[in-house]
Amino acid sequence: MSTPVVNGLLVLAALYTLLPLLWLLIASAKNGRDLLGGRALSPGTWQLGQNTHDLFAARGGTYLRWYINSALYAGIGGLLCALICICAGYAFHVYGFPGKEKLFGLVLVGVLVPSSALALPMYMLASETGVVNTFWAVFLPSLVNPFGVYLSRVFCAGYLPGEVLEAARTDGVGEWRTFWSIGLRMVLPGLVTVFLIQFTAIWNNFFLPLVMLSDKDLFPLSLGLYSWNTQARAYPERYPLVVIGSLFAVIPLIVAFLVLQRYWRSGLAAGSGK
Repeated sequence: MSTPVVNGLLVLAALYTLLPLLWLLIASAKNGRDLLGGRALSPGTWQLGQNTHDLFAARGGTYLRWYINSALYAGIGGLLCALICICAGYAFHVYGFPGKEKLFGLVLVGVLVPSSALALPMYMLASETGVVNTFWAVFLPSLVNPFGVYLSRVFCAGYLPGEVLEAARTDGVGEWRTFWSIGLRMVLPGLVTVFLIQFTAIWNNFFLPLVMLSDKDLFPLSLGLYSWNTQARAYPERYPLVVIGSLFAVIPLIVAFLVLQRYWRSGLAAGSGK
């Protein structure tokens, strides 16, 4: 296949991928009449500033509260989960202990189980511990990611030479300091990768908050916008709020990938020099 054909196909694929974002960007500046009339992309009334004001003023600023909730769930949860996964992957790679591969096989089994299948057991556990309809009901399950443990072990195997660890031990460096000062820095691209995966998963998580939460003050963005969307049939003025709220909801994901992509590039460069 010739280069112009390949480039043309890539351009079409990029346009196809960016079209929903373009629709969301233009539709966010429309009023409810244009949206319901199918004029989201056609010229008409442009009121981005008014829609933004209405969004953050609706119900006493509840959208901002949902935004903060999502930032806490995804930001802190994603960072702690990435750290836990890196620690587990480091332990699986560096240390030998009885039942190591069997335990890692159990982790791989956890990768195959869909999160929706775990919602009911997690709800039962949360009910037994009395954390249903609290911040912890959504936050604590986000700290576990079997795929992150698997990916962390792969990164440790690829970016953490055994000679470096042996040299540190020879110099009398303790295991804990070896991990924090040497191991963690060398697998930083893996930490960032797991964080971005988990951050995206938690930010877009819908089913778990739907099962666990009934207090609207604890809703993340995904569940809050869904509740507005279900009410839009009775209150059509909610449609512009849902659309522009969805636009603001994707901004942290875009910013996170753009800011942290340099760590991926450094990781690729480090791998090419081996």
